[in-house]
Amino acid sequence: MPPELRKRKAPASEPAAAPPAKKKGPVAKAIAKVKEAVSPKATKTNGATSASKVAVGETITLEGFGGEVETNDGVKTTLKQLVEESKGGVVLFTYPKASTPGCTTQACMFRDQYAPLTSTGFSIYGLSKDSPKSNTTFKTKQNLPYPLLCDPSSTLIGAIGLKKAPAGTTRGVFVVDKSGKVLASKAGGPAATVEVVKKLVEGGDTAPALVAAPAASEPKPEVATNGVNGSAATTEDKAQAAVADEVATTAAKLDSNEAKPVAA
Repeated sequence: MPPELRKRKAPASEPAAAPPAKKKGPVAKAIAKVKEAVSPKATKTNGATSASKVAVGETITLEGFGGEVETNDGVKTTLKQLVEESKGGVVLFTYPKASTPGCTTQACMFRDQYAPLTSTGFSIYGLSKDSPKSNTTFKTKQNLPYPLLCDPSSTLIGAIGLKKAPAGTTRGVFVVDKSGKVLASKAGGPAATVEVVKKLVEGGDTAPALVAAPAASEPKPEVATNGVNGSAATTEDKAQAAVADEVATTAAKLDSNEAKPVAA
C-alpha cells in the first residue's frame, strides 16, 4: 500500500513591513526652522495656556475676569462687581507688601489725592497678596479712605499683568471703565502710579504713555491675559506663521520630487 502523502501547511505570511519614515529634504528642514521661529508660541502657566495680553484700549469680558478676591473687611467680591458698583470705573493700584516703606508711600499718595482722583467717578482700591488682617492694620494705621483687596492666589493680580515671578507682585496701576475698556495698565513707582490716574481724570493723552516700559527701579511685570501669564502673539506673527506653513508644504513636495528616480 503506497504511503499517504500529507500536504504541508503553508507558512503564515508575515505582515508587510511599514514603509520607512520619509526623511525631510534639506529645503524642508530649513523652512521648518523658519516656521518654528515665527510661529506664535503659547506659554502654559498655572494650568492654563495663554497667547495674548490685556492691552490699553481693549475691552475685557468682566464676567469671571481675575476670579474672586476679598476686601480687607472679609467680603468676597470680583472685578465685575466692583465695576458695577462704581460710577465711572475702577482703579486698582498694586503693591508688594502692606506696611512696607514703598507701599506706605504709594498708599498715602492715593490717600492724599483721593478727592481729585475720584472726582470723575472712579472707585479706588489697593490690591495685594496680603491677608485681610494685614491689610486692615495697614488701612487703619494710614487712615486710608478706600478699601484694600486681598488676592493671596494672585488671580486678579495676574489677570491685569502685574504678577511678579515666581510668587510676588509688581507695583503698578490698572484702570478699567464701566464698559470693561482698559484705560491704563502700567508698572511703576508710587508717584508714577498716581500720575497715571491723574492724567486720566484730567483728560490727558493716555494711549502710548500709559503702556511705557516699567521704571528702572521697579521689576518688569510678566505678560498676562485673563488671569494667566503667557507670551503675546501679534497679528503679524500669525501671518508670518501662515506664510511659513505654505512654504514648508511646498518645500516638502519639492524634496519629494527630488527623491524620485529619474526615468531612463
